[in-house]
Amino acid sequence: MARVWRCTGLRWSAQGPVLMWDGGRRSPLSWGKRVAFGVVEGGVRGCVGARGHPCPVRAVVPGRSAGARCEECARLDRAHSVAADGIADDPRPYRVYLAWFGPGLVKVGITAVERGTARLLEQGAVCFSWLGTGPLMAARRTEELLRAALGVPDRIPYAEKRAVRAALPEGEAERAAETSELHARAVALAGWPETLVREPFRAVDHVRAFGLAGAPPAVAEVTELLAGAAVDGELVAAAGPDLHLVTARGVVVLDTRLMRGWELVPVTPDGGEGAPRLPRSLPRSLPLRQLRGEGRRLQDGLF
Repeated sequence: MARVWRCTGLRWSAQGPVLMWDGGRRSPLSWGKRVAFGVVEGGVRGCVGARGHPCPVRAVVPGRSAGARCEECARLDRAHSVAADGIADDPRPYRVYLAWFGPGLVKVGITAVERGTARLLEQGAVCFSWLGTGPLMAARRTEELLRAALGVPDRIPYAEKRAVRAALPEGEAERAAETSELHARAVALAGWPETLVREPFRAVDHVRAFGLAGAPPAVAEVTELLAGAAVDGELVAAAGPDLHLVTARGVVVLDTRLMRGWELVPVTPDGGEGAPRLPRSLPRSLPLRQLRGEGRRLQDGLF
């Protein structure tokens, strides 16, 4: 019987994206690598719990849920997050940033200095610049100031980020232009906390890190996984939690957050400690949604 794997998410390292699994196993990803797995037939998607603890009721969660948590676990997880102001006494220094995801899509946010650029890679930021550094609450007040004064959000849905990736400007200077203009407006504002040190504009571009330079545009995204379905494609790019896979239908985006909570089995060995084989005859198709144009939703299989 094939060994069951449980994905805990996609992480970004200095070498690129890495799929993480229960038990601490890691699957480093590189362009051209085959990504192939099946969802256990007859299985259900279970809540992944919160803050390292399993779901106490072992709740079943919807296939389209990006969080893969039941309502109670989601509430508990968010209650202890920086984003929800649940950690007001965090002594670590924080950075405020402006992140650009495509034309007209800019957000402001904060991240711990010790995390470096990991937060921006995880969010799929195509280009970004730091704005300032200081204590958590000063960073949070600055974030709120910039949201109100510049009219930029602190959240952008991943669906909107995916929709603009196929139309990114080719030059780094063009991709940095919108962030540069907002950065200049931001540092000129009055009302910054005294404990937050402004930082000069320095654009960091992630197009090459994401593999988007010269990559074929994605035509559709997987909206959910299904028991008995299979995913099989060649990795050509990745951004945030998204994998861009070449399939028989063209390049399709798989949000790896949709993998969490399912029992998965490898379709073929992937060079990792005796991963078992599985026939390629998994019967269920995966629902797709087109990323370009006003076309109908695609219901047939990926492969």
